Amino acid sequence: MDIGDLLADGGVVLRSGASSKRQALHTVAEAAAQALGLPENRVMEALLEREALGSTGLGSGVAVPHARLEGVGRVTAVFVRLDTPVAYGAVDDRPVDLLFALFAPPRDGAEHLRALAAISRALRSPEMREQLRQARTTDAIRALFVKDQAPATAA
Repeated sequence: MDIGDLLADGGVVLRSGASSKRQALHTVAEAAAQALGLPENRVMEALLEREALGSTGLGSGVAVPHARLEGVGRVTAVFVRLDTPVAYGAVDDRPVDLLFALFAPPRDGAEHLRALAAISRALRSPEMREQLRQARTTDAIRALFVKDQAPATAA
C-alpha cells in the first residue's frame, strides 16, 4: 500500500498553536473537511466519537486518529505536524506532535485496516519520525511517505 496515495491534496499541514488534544483534532478536522468536501463539525464529531472508545495515540509522539464517514469515497488521509506536542493520552503518556489521520467510507473494512497497519508500521520507525519532524515543507513531508514506495527497476 502506497501511503502517499492516501494523502489528500492539501492534506499535509504544518501548524503551531494547538494547546490541547481537542485543538489538535480540530486542526485535523479542518484539513480533512476541506480535503473531503464535508462539514468540519461532522468530521470533528466522528473523530471525537472514535477517541471516546480509546486514545489513538500510539506512543513516541504519534497519533493515528481515524473515523468512518458518510460521503467519503475512498480511504483518505491527512497529516498534521504540531510545533508544540500536546497531551493526548497516548499509550506511553508522551505528548503527541505527529498526527496521521485516516478517513474511510462506513462500509470499507479491509482497506481501512490495511491503511492503519501501513501507517503504524511507517511511523514506528524512529528515523521516519525524526525526518517528519525535521521536514520544512509540505512537499518534503509528502515525499517521505512515498520515498520507499517506488518500484524497483530491472537492470
